[in-house]
Amino acid sequence: MDHFPTSWGRPRNDAVDAYNTYPLHQRSNPKQDAFAEGIQRTQQPIVTGTSVLAFHYKDGIMMAADTLASYGSLARFKNIQRLHTVGSRTIIGASGDMSDFQYLQNQLDQLTIDEFTENDGHDLGPAEIHEYLSRVMYGRRSKMNPLWNSLLVGGKKDNGERFLSYVDLLGTTYSAATIATGYGAHIAVPLLRSAVEGRVNEITEEQAREIMTNCMRVLFYRDARSLDKFQIATVTDAGVTISEPITLETSWNFAEKIRGYGAQTS
Repeated sequence: MDHFPTSWGRPRNDAVDAYNTYPLHQRSNPKQDAFAEGIQRTQQPIVTGTSVLAFHYKDGIMMAADTLASYGSLARFKNIQRLHTVGSRTIIGASGDMSDFQYLQNQLDQLTIDEFTENDGHDLGPAEIHEYLSRVMYGRRSKMNPLWNSLLVGGKKDNGERFLSYVDLLGTTYSAATIATGYGAHIAVPLLRSAVEGRVNEITEEQAREIMTNCMRVLFYRDARSLDKFQIATVTDAGVTISEPITLETSWNFAEKIRGYGAQTS
């Protein structure tokens, strides 16, 4: 080996470079553009949101999501709106990768503009939006991450009937009176079913807000990727409304009685 600095790494035999280390040798497989490997389109999601909850009540549909978008395990962005209005009768809520959600927002906004310019007396309702999203998301499943992205679509049809459905990148679509995504599908759905099912036509908006707030509080206690700030959206005959961020009233006094974890073993 020649130890002169300008020759560091040069093999003894220029014709044989077993480790392909010498920079002047022409490699048989030149490396691709350094940026080519970086275009993954959310195969490994970076900024993600957690649960979205929704259910039927007397006057329409209520949906809620917190305002946190986590950067890995870091609670990085705390003022992200994960509820989006589409047209005059539809609301969508997203959990999963936020860049995918932004893409879908742009697609839906353009679709709404195209429908408006047709000026044929018709507009897209929640059922049509849900059908459109089910095709777009399933068609893009190789470019998005199916383990993360899921949407709730809620609204009122032309005949005033309530509509609430779920769609994800695995092609799963279904409708129910109570639906949740993310961690809420495990924690909040039993609470929603107990409070709502069988009483859909009796629950007032005030009662619905109380139910939703209680569920969001439980999720804040249980879900490490949730936040104590959330928004509530309603779809009624009057249209779609999305509230300003609401801060939960919480108390952690019960944690003092928990034993068996960490330093508290007795």
